[in-house]
Amino acid sequence: MASPREIRRRIRSVRNTAQITRALEMVSASKMRRAQERVRAARPYAERLRTIIAGLAVAGESVDVSQFPLLQQRPINRVGVIIVTADRGQAGAFNANIIRRSVRFLQEAGHPADLVTVGRKGRDFFARTDQNVIAEFTQLGDNPSLDILRPIIGVATEAFIKGEIDAVHLIYSQFVNTLTQRPEVLQLLPIEPPEDIPADQASADFIFEPDPRTVLEALLPRYVEVQVYQAMLESLASEHSARMVAMRAATDNARDFIDELTLSLNKARQAQITREVSEIAAGAAALGG
Repeated sequence: MASPREIRRRIRSVRNTAQITRALEMVSASKMRRAQERVRAARPYAERLRTIIAGLAVAGESVDVSQFPLLQQRPINRVGVIIVTADRGQAGAFNANIIRRSVRFLQEAGHPADLVTVGRKGRDFFARTDQNVIAEFTQLGDNPSLDILRPIIGVATEAFIKGEIDAVHLIYSQFVNTLTQRPEVLQLLPIEPPEDIPADQASADFIFEPDPRTVLEALLPRYVEVQVYQAMLESLASEHSARMVAMRAATDNARDFIDELTLSLNKARQAQITREVSEIAAGAAALGG
């Protein structure tokens, strides 16, 4: 059994660790609440834009799709994949789940791929593989604006328009709730009108001026931007939630460990006292004899 001094040293060390994880938990909780608010604020806008795109698809059935590069459907020979991870760890299985889903997607795709990594964890992982990483982005902050995200979008969009890749997919973590974050794969390009919106809802209350073609031409790039922006917000909310839960679990584990060490300390002190009493009694008996 360790000495009382050694056990006290370990208790101090674990208590310091618990203070750190508790502080990280509180910081993550604050960031998570702000990220959740941004997700909730952006979702209605993104959903409304999806409805408008569906409405344009209904209203512009006679429009020649070949005039719109972002709608071009062609045989898939090479794909582009944007993979969104975090810059930091200490978030439980958050990064591992995204990377695992990305690896599975690349295996199932069956085509060569060009990767764009967002976040240091994804960058570091795929740098150790034979995948072709054409661009990497890190340190985007906790509230990236569209201006910050446009270079990411530009890399993928430009490669698609030039015909260097035939589809672009976005892999990110969808925020469900504080305890649940779900890796998702979204086809970004070519843009496909949402099929889950009924035709009567898609065409209702819309008057397209000057005409659907002109509106579509202006709206398609914006639609791609909104999809990426929404995915980034979802991913950030997921990251902060996962980190808060992980730090809370670490704090709870540290407290449990402190309780165990305190019990060990009490036992060690009791054993030490018993030993000292036995030694005194033995000494007294020797003197009395």
